[in-house]
Amino acid sequence: MLALVCIDVDGTLVGSNNEVRDDVWTALEEARSAGIQLVLCSGRPAFGRAREYAERMQPDGWHVFQNGASVVRVGTGESLSSEFPAAELRELLAAAEQSGELLEVYTDTAYASTLRDTQAREHAELLGVPFPPLWPAELQGTPVRAQWLIRYEQLPAVRAITPAGLDLHPAGSPRMRETLFVSMTAPGTSKGSAIRRIAESYDIPLERTMMIGDGENDLQAMGVVGHPVAMGNAEDVVKAAAKYHVGHVDAGGLLEALALARQL
Repeated sequence: MLALVCIDVDGTLVGSNNEVRDDVWTALEEARSAGIQLVLCSGRPAFGRAREYAERMQPDGWHVFQNGASVVRVGTGESLSSEFPAAELRELLAAAEQSGELLEVYTDTAYASTLRDTQAREHAELLGVPFPPLWPAELQGTPVRAQWLIRYEQLPAVRAITPAGLDLHPAGSPRMRETLFVSMTAPGTSKGSAIRRIAESYDIPLERTMMIGDGENDLQAMGVVGHPVAMGNAEDVVKAAAKYHVGHVDAGGLLEALALARQL
């Protein structure tokens, strides 16, 4: 049996209805009771529904939010989060104002948005947080991440106006199919770097860990664990990087992955 299992949210834990299946929750509880340490490993922030998922999954454990920018122990509030570079954030805000694209800025506990459009409202509903969010100038605390919300075909143009050196983590959501979430973190910050820190804190060797995901932002995490698993709905590049493949999220693919983790 593996010692640590890391689980992405959108497209892995949560299906196209933005809900977690009851049988998945049962399987997670059984895995935890068997001695597996469960880690939520998401691009979502450490509040709203993602925080609720983490608290239910492993109430006393470390979890990864914001593509590794927020590493939080939900039971105590301890944080190993990485600060977003201030100069690059100023450049991003200026680029958002000039381009008119939707940019979000996050701390560990709150977020701000440059627009109040339909896409921003839909994302707030997806996250399970009130709308509207703050304006960037109103955001208090230490920024850890920024994020573009764009159409998929806009990615090359957005890359061109994004400051060099930031780590980019593009990902989609089954609930907002037309939207590409381009998360940006400080250099060297990713789901992979966060998993390394958590495994070290638990004194668990990486060869006894599993990452289950579906999006491009899961690749760095899949590259550090001993057992990378791709969902049936995963992007082709993720399937190519995985050692194991399971079913679609809506067909209970995560159940297969959890069963595998208990057999290895």
